[in-house]
Amino acid sequence: MIGRILTLAGGLAGAVGLSQFPEFSQQYLQRLAGQVDALTQVEADFDRSAERAGLTRAAALDELGTAGFSGQHAGDLRATFARAEGLRNDLAMLRLAGVYERLVMPHRMADAELLRATWADYAPAVPVTAAGLACAGIGFVAGWGVIGAALSLLMRPFRRRSAV
Repeated sequence: MIGRILTLAGGLAGAVGLSQFPEFSQQYLQRLAGQVDALTQVEADFDRSAERAGLTRAAALDELGTAGFSGQHAGDLRATFARAEGLRNDLAMLRLAGVYERLVMPHRMADAELLRATWADYAPAVPVTAAGLACAGIGFVAGWGVIGAALSLLMRPFRRRSAV
């Protein structure tokens, strides 16, 4: 009896948790787009400055050097440009994907800064969309299965062996 209650609780926890995914992923996508826009502006400003100096982006970064403040700034810019490229790729893939496809794309929603910011502003809500309800169903089945399997493994040593 306790096992059934725990598996039901696991199913409900999974349903409640996963039902929030469509809205959370939408809010993450909006923040991601904003971050890509901001980083694209930083890139464009740097590239214009480099062009006015008659340099390519790579040459301008090299000219900043590797020592002192200029070197640290060049390293920061390289990291920013690399992050911008990665976020642009994630945004393109997430925009093409539907809610259900995003469920299997957690690697495209893995930017720690964006996750923290999205989570900080996120307020759970009752899912009233078809996607929210479907995710709740998937979460229920997953939660039920995980808790049921874990309890089954934990209780295995305590089961009676049937006589043959």
